[in-house]
Amino acid sequence: MPKPIDVVEALLFASDVPLELERIREVLDLENAAAARELVGELVARYESEERGRMVTRPELAPWLVRLARARTRVRLSRPALETLAIVAYKQPVSRPEIDAVRGVNSDATLDNLLERRLVRIGGRKEAPGRPFVYETTREFLVAFGLRDVGDLPKVEGDLVIPELAADAATVAAEAPTVDGEAQAQQDPGSGGAVEPAGS
Repeated sequence: MPKPIDVVEALLFASDVPLELERIREVLDLENAAAARELVGELVARYESEERGRMVTRPELAPWLVRLARARTRVRLSRPALETLAIVAYKQPVSRPEIDAVRGVNSDATLDNLLERRLVRIGGRKEAPGRPFVYETTREFLVAFGLRDVGDLPKVEGDLVIPELAADAATVAAEAPTVDGEAQAQQDPGSGGAVEPAGS
């Protein structure tokens, strides 16, 4: 069984964002945040006393890293993000105009958020006017939702139908900003809840 300090080290190594004490407490089932702070202090002391040049996580620490990924996803994904993620998961590879057609709003900000969290990735370009990127889910998505592969996704009744996109020219126009730099389509508030100009 790994020591708690080793688990903390693995969590810090695996996380792509600063890790709050509360998140460490949750993942390790500690009594309070002070216990998490103490472990971090011990880790700092370890680094100061040893010369280290390489960090990798050991396989036996994987269960805690899975818990971290699930906790991070559960806490941070907004409703628009979950909606967009579901469309990508069930229809991948899928382009942004297709996602927008299902949701009825511009999904740029939400897709950027999911890309930053490594839950989706760009899988290539669609052979269509403007050659838009297509998106697909990642291994981190599978880990966060406890899936072995996308075939384990819950079955849904009926089919998720992508509405017919407008004429090719309209699709290209939707991708381009207007003269004042604002998107033509309604902008999705994304995780922050505020409307952002296109390209932000």
